[in-house]
Amino acid sequence: MARRCIVCDKGTTTGNKVSHSNRRSRRRWSANLQRVKLDLDGVVTSRYVCTRCLKGGKVRRAL
Repeated sequence: MARRCIVCDKGTTTGNKVSHSNRRSRRRWSANLQRVKLDLDGVVTSRYVCTRCLKGGKVRRAL
């Protein structure tokens, strides 16, 4: 299973790494995902959530 945010579905992005001489090779940008314990309908589970969703209060962490 790919690592994606369960709230906004953010994942990795691909593109080109461009050197000073303008040579290109493929690279990846990883989303800033944190594994947090969430309270989903009374059940505590560990899921990946991006930091933007955590800071925005879109999920409720388990205590």
